[in-house]
Amino acid sequence: MKYNFDKEIDRSGTNSVKWEYIQNEEMDDIIHTDQFFGENHKLPMWVADMDFSVPQPVVDALIVRAQHGIFGYTVPADDYLQSVTGWMRRRHGWNISPEWIVNTPGVVPAIKTMVRTFVPLGDKVLIQPPAYYPFNFAIEKNQRVLAFNSLKYENHRYTMDFADLEQKAKDPQVKMAILCNPHNPVGRVWSEEELTRFGEICLENNVLVVADEIHCDLLFEGVEFTPFAAISGEFAQNTLVCTAGSKTFNLAGLKHSNIIIPNQNLREQFSQMLVNSGLSGVNIFGMTALEAAYNHGEEWLDQLLEYLDGNLLYMEEYMAENIPQITVVKPEGTYLIWLDCRELGLSIKELKHLMIEEAGVYMDEGFIFGPEGEGFERINIACPRSILEDALERIKGAVDRL
Repeated sequence: MKYNFDKEIDRSGTNSVKWEYIQNEEMDDIIHTDQFFGENHKLPMWVADMDFSVPQPVVDALIVRAQHGIFGYTVPADDYLQSVTGWMRRRHGWNISPEWIVNTPGVVPAIKTMVRTFVPLGDKVLIQPPAYYPFNFAIEKNQRVLAFNSLKYENHRYTMDFADLEQKAKDPQVKMAILCNPHNPVGRVWSEEELTRFGEICLENNVLVVADEIHCDLLFEGVEFTPFAAISGEFAQNTLVCTAGSKTFNLAGLKHSNIIIPNQNLREQFSQMLVNSGLSGVNIFGMTALEAAYNHGEEWLDQLLEYLDGNLLYMEEYMAENIPQITVVKPEGTYLIWLDCRELGLSIKELKHLMIEEAGVYMDEGFIFGPEGEGFERINIACPRSILEDALERIKGAVDRL
């Protein structure tokens, strides 16, 4: 089946976070506003969901399940578990056991639960900024302490600072490290060599690894993804892996994820905390949708990846020719592109004003990912080409008027 990713779909009136809300100044809540996306027509290119319809087999499966008419308490059946294990084997060469899978209502709730389960009050969790900002909230709002192993940025490419990681991991208060792969927001897909060094340092210092691999299916042409826990048995026993179909198949609103935990002791502790927190159980529609996607959605995904490759190429060429003051940090994965705007010479407030008020494009401001993100913007290119073209033309106009 041929899918049409060029089709613009009106999302108004659907309570879409992306199209009908903005974030407050503290970045910890959203505010509904008709004016922001009304006559002013600000283009929302921020939150990580796509403006594409899901694969048709997913729609069909949801309709069939809805027509049954009874939506009682549900547990994952063998068919569902086999869809997950089959996907990991086919797409990533990782053989996992069904019993390793624990369901949660999203990766962020899972990470918050992991912090509460495995990190004592007052101890530290290490992240690698510029980092996905909900990591900060998961740690600080649970009365744990952030430890920073900032990424190195040289020649428009990010790498890990292993010397600093070794030093930080030796701190006995650092109990956990969150590994984001593919990395949000910088788009790196870490190599097996990089992952191995990261894992060795964590093992040597008894640091538990949380591998956030939610974007693992979204890879640009020629890039390969290595599941962290598949590298060695030792890594697998020291890792909790966060996966979901929410980014891959645009299912975020169905609130369903698969946490893969090979270590039985860790799995039992985590599962008990889910029960204690009232987060156990599954969303019947989330489970139905993901099973259909994993079993019948690969054709759609392959076409999506080709379309995203085209969007990225279009943006890179447009920026280089028309807005050379802004550098596209070439991504290896995700559909979230990191833009280096520092050559514009603007302050945080000036850059935000330029993009939202002058260009009329609402992106995620780089500073919310940490001080390392100041002067950057994160743009979501998982949209029809016409929307991306509009956004880039708006940005060009605003920059030209500076």
